[in-house]
Amino acid sequence: MTLLKLALKSCYNRRASVLLTLFTIAISVMLLLSIERVRVDAKSSFSNTISSTDLIVGARTGDIQLLLASVFRIGHSNNAVSWQSYQDIKQQRGVAWTIPISLGDSHKGHAVLGTDENYFTHFRFGKKQSLKFSSGRAFHNAQEVVLGSEVAKKLHYHLGQQIVISHGMGNTSFHHHDDNPMTIVGILAPTGTPVDKTVHVPLIAIETIHANANVPRAIKQKGSEAKRQPPLEHDHNHAHASLESKLGDLIGTPKQITAFLMGFDSPLYTLQVRRNINQYKAEPLLAIMPTVTLKELWEMLDIVEKILLLFSMVVVVISLLGMLTTLLATLNQRRRELAILRSVGARPWHIFSLMSFEAILITLTGCIFGILGFYTALFAIEPLLQSQFGISLNINILSSYELTLLSVIMIAGTVMGLIPAARAYFYSLADGMSIKI
Repeated sequence: MTLLKLALKSCYNRRASVLLTLFTIAISVMLLLSIERVRVDAKSSFSNTISSTDLIVGARTGDIQLLLASVFRIGHSNNAVSWQSYQDIKQQRGVAWTIPISLGDSHKGHAVLGTDENYFTHFRFGKKQSLKFSSGRAFHNAQEVVLGSEVAKKLHYHLGQQIVISHGMGNTSFHHHDDNPMTIVGILAPTGTPVDKTVHVPLIAIETIHANANVPRAIKQKGSEAKRQPPLEHDHNHAHASLESKLGDLIGTPKQITAFLMGFDSPLYTLQVRRNINQYKAEPLLAIMPTVTLKELWEMLDIVEKILLLFSMVVVVISLLGMLTTLLATLNQRRRELAILRSVGARPWHIFSLMSFEAILITLTGCIFGILGFYTALFAIEPLLQSQFGISLNINILSSYELTLLSVIMIAGTVMGLIPAARAYFYSLADGMSIKI
């Protein structure tokens, strides 16, 4: 107890250098814990980019390629799923809901996703969070569109404004559907997922736009001529009916979609239906489990995890080396102090214990302040990470792994403190009292 009090008073007398050392250790501990928590929760959030979806079904291709195209809007699917196959599969036993997805169009570099009302009802992200509107509502007809939060923010769009979508993906398109402007009726709240960068339109709107674009010019001209020069009433009605019939055949129900999401009444149906889809005879289809495929994709990015952990460990090592440097630098200045302690009866092991206690106190206090800074940082950045990057942080007690990291830091700090303590141990009374020039 006497040595502990002496160590506390010694640290207080050198408070300037001790506070600087405490600050560096606290910052390093805060960074280590923060990076580790973000790394773990980023992995969890990445796996939950899409949640509560049991299967994603698309044309037969690679698992990751289908996932990237349907969830992250990266790349494209070379083939599509026929509407008839979609209707057939959604009727299978155990299917609770389905969400059709049609991709291939864009608006100023943002992907356009054709879907139906089930998208806003059943789509989940993060920890089974549903989509919410920051303003407006879901679309109700083929002339309405719902924007992701980032699209609206970046392009400065607002409710009631009209936009035109373009054929093809990417920033540059040479075919704009100017004859089918769509009105913005809803803007989704930020999710930190690809939903924020997506323009959502009704599935029938995709068919309507493409049908109008594919109507033969002769039919359009014939219709306009019929309006400009009306013949007999019977002929006019016949021509108008013929035009509407051809347009109806072109529009109708969707002929194909890019993919669709599936949810089941019970997880027991997932593997059975997946096997049936992968063996579907009408056309080659592929059904993937998004949670499994997301984990496989993250494993491909394993190097990123290792780099983050390496950076945080380097920061801790630098701070501990800083503590060692400070202790060694002040040791030479304390030689007279240590000699006086020896002269009043302190044994060499007392000096050794005193120096060791000081290192342990500095490391322990630095860890405590680092933990406080860690939780302060979590509360400060959690809303930003959730809204901008879709990373949902778990603000709970330290995990066993995080406690292990703190234990390693404490042990390393103690070992660092043994070096100046060992040097002080061998200082002699005569060396401490002598004056050297």
